[in-house]
Amino acid sequence: QVQLVESGGGMVQPGGSLRLSCTASGFTTFSNPIMSWFRQAPGKERELFAVISTAGSETHLVDSVKGRFTISRDNAKNTVFLQMNDLKPEDTGVYYCKAVEGRVYWGQGTQVTVSS
Repeated sequence: QVQLVESGGGMVQPGGSLRLSCTASGFTTFSNPIMSWFRQAPGKERELFAVISTAGSETHLVDSVKGRFTISRDNAKNTVFLQMNDLKPEDTGVYYCKAVEGRVYWGQGTQVTVSS
């Protein structure tokens, strides 16, 4: 049974940083699934903003987070990371990781609040 567990969320002031982790279990080989991060702001739909290839050699981020966020993965630790710098109030929301390997798997989400 595949499980994804996000951690690292919290409250931070504008301009601050957080590092989210998503640790997977249950995959035969963690290097197989494509991993991505989504976020859902209050009252809005869940949106994709970062994707990383199976080996971690390719990443894609939406323009609103480019230069501030970095997605990476450590397949030996079954973990994908999201380093978030220069956080803004509009980054507030619940952050979810997603894995795709034939089927789609979601974590339970972790709350990020950016407020002064």
